[in-house]
Amino acid sequence: MDSLSHPKQLPSVDRILQSGLFIELSECYGRDAVTAEVRAYLDNLRVRLVEKQSEHSQHVSTKNRGSSKTPGSTKNPGSTKDISDATVINLLHTEVASLLEEKFSSSLKRVINLTGTVLHTNLGRAPYPETAIKAMVEVSRGASNLEFDLASGKRGRRDDHVEQWICSLTGAQAATTVNNNAAAVLLTLNSIARKKNVVVSRGELIEIGGSFRVPAIMKKADCKLREVGTTNRTHLKDYEDGIGKRTAALMKVHTSNYEINGFTKSIDASELANLAHEHNIPLIDDLGSGTLTDLSVWGLPYERTAREALADGADIITFSGDKLLGGPQCGIIAGRTDLIRMIEKNPMKRAMRLDKVTLAALEEVLKLYAKPGALAETIPSFKILSRSRDEIKHIAEQLQRITQESIPQLKVHVLPCQSQIGSGALPTKTLESYAVVIVGNSENSANQLAGKFRSMSLPVIGRVSQNSLWFDCRALADDLEEVIVLIKSEL
Repeated sequence: MDSLSHPKQLPSVDRILQSGLFIELSECYGRDAVTAEVRAYLDNLRVRLVEKQSEHSQHVSTKNRGSSKTPGSTKNPGSTKDISDATVINLLHTEVASLLEEKFSSSLKRVINLTGTVLHTNLGRAPYPETAIKAMVEVSRGASNLEFDLASGKRGRRDDHVEQWICSLTGAQAATTVNNNAAAVLLTLNSIARKKNVVVSRGELIEIGGSFRVPAIMKKADCKLREVGTTNRTHLKDYEDGIGKRTAALMKVHTSNYEINGFTKSIDASELANLAHEHNIPLIDDLGSGTLTDLSVWGLPYERTAREALADGADIITFSGDKLLGGPQCGIIAGRTDLIRMIEKNPMKRAMRLDKVTLAALEEVLKLYAKPGALAETIPSFKILSRSRDEIKHIAEQLQRITQESIPQLKVHVLPCQSQIGSGALPTKTLESYAVVIVGNSENSANQLAGKFRSMSLPVIGRVSQNSLWFDCRALADDLEEVIVLIKSEL
């Protein structure tokens, strides 16, 4: 809009909206939205033009003071006759159309995760299997039997769609679901131990992402924390000494985002379960990420499975569906029937229940576990985590070659690196990988380059370290050609 110099050159809002170009915009985005954007843009533009006029007047006044010309005799460039309404409207259309396109584009969008953290909390964690995506789309098209029993024609129970699969895969008597594992822990504690004490080792009073702290959750659940032992060592006798008349449960919490090494002592779940049952109280075992299969089969770090936790004697287990499970965000509660039914009767359960789309995805993911030998192919997160170093290196070399051709002024290397499984899923365990590393040529240039990749039509997210931009290629396979096209056309 540099050709404009005076507010009087701007047509009225009505004149603009009646033009063919803006009628087309109104058909696309709605007249109210277009009108609001035109008014806002014109208001901003008028302010800029008034400032421009003021700067021009000051310049003329200063110049005339140093000459013999009469003040104001210098012609004001860009008079109101210099530009037609049609030309202004064309210019406005280009600007306003761009603003509307940006405003109406989805704020939540797909990105390419090359950060090196596979199950990245900020980037949506686990990618879904195709069967889950298809189920989500299909159930979204119209009505569904979410809480309707097709056999009897009466009201049904929404957890029925997944409970049988959870029980089959874990060995639980019953199961229910909520919107995430934090909710699962909160609901379980409030249902089983409200107004009573829960005994937990001091070394398991964790804080995870978003300031989720076990003591704070217990307070919100309206139960009292009875912490025992020390940070690095807790004995069975500590738990026993912590049990009193008002004790409602013992609780074991997975230290999902840290490890204590050295002079340590913790109690196995089976010993803890025996102690709990001797005192006729339940053991609640929060597995954190949770897994339904032995990860070591794919060369990944061993993690106790949900089935093993229940076999060890836990009465209730809680775990996530969107981390090591490889499904949608949800929390799964499984265990004894009487306790599960107690939890389901809690009024808070309704506030935490899953919607039809999440349940459809979860059911399909759980079905895949019926064939554990095929999980590395059917569940995307397992495929990514089990990828070989040679395969990753081959992908990295292809990406490096194209990137170097697109930015010849910078050095681009392929270097070995360590992938993190997830910030809330085995964060202390890493996997060998390869990354494409773009070395910055000046201070902060790597951050600027990272910004360019983030602003692509399909954002590519890496990580910056020591003025170099790192793209860990572990999670890059099916998207490789798409990223190559992006780099060639947009970098």
